Amino acid sequence: MNDRNKAAASDWVRRAEPTEGIERIEAWFGGKAYGMHRHDTYAIGRTLAGVQSFNYRRGLRHSVAGHTMVLHPDEPHDGQAGTGEGFRYRMLYVDPALIQAILGGRALPFIEGGVTTDSRVSRATEALLQRTEGALPPLEPLEQHDALTELALALAQASGAGSVAGSGDYASAVRAHDFLHANCERVITLDELERVTGRDRFALSRDFRKFYGTSPYRYLTMRRLDLARRLMLAGTPLADVAAYAGFADQSHMTRQFTQAYGMPPARWRALAGGIALR
Repeated sequence: MNDRNKAAASDWVRRAEPTEGIERIEAWFGGKAYGMHRHDTYAIGRTLAGVQSFNYRRGLRHSVAGHTMVLHPDEPHDGQAGTGEGFRYRMLYVDPALIQAILGGRALPFIEGGVTTDSRVSRATEALLQRTEGALPPLEPLEQHDALTELALALAQASGAGSVAGSGDYASAVRAHDFLHANCERVITLDELERVTGRDRFALSRDFRKFYGTSPYRYLTMRRLDLARRLMLAGTPLADVAAYAGFADQSHMTRQFTQAYGMPPARWRALAGGIALR
């Protein structure tokens, strides 16, 4: 076995029990971790050891201990070790709707370059980036709300976002968000969205991207992938997962999954399936 294969064989991911709108992982990778992918959440993390490198917005970025990574929703990126020593990190995936609920219709904060040493952001991530090893209890609802409030405000300050709500119909975007979330397992037409929101499809698409960082269809696809991951962790065969989650077939699901998470479903399940923590 060559060095690259040895490194891949020792890769691991630990997943904390998800809470509403938030996922946490801790992982170690010896080399290549993820291919280019994008998801509709913020990815906020901290490198614990080694050099964590990733392509993001036309540049190769590097994170080391003491840095905080803040990747904006729907921005393509990959992940790999920056040296031959591998890297260890913790990552928090936050639904932009949770940030919007705090910012109240402002444009989502954007951290240029994806890596920051801003002390406000670092402090605000402490409670949410707890360790994932051992018997980790979930965050209490009030604890999570307080931590998210601190994080949203720190991101807004660090990004230079103003305090005034931006243009666009925030209420219609919220109606679309809630409707898509509640009906993700079936086909939704543009006519339906227009009736539910009272907004024409083009304006609604612009508003949705502004307030939630992604398109309505992309948001719907990611909710289907959330369902697919839950089914995979429960041991459902991949072909059945694809059917239950609303995909045309298994190959369709595999393409969408790889685009979202940077690895095919079988590898994701092998890394994460047996080690979810409670």
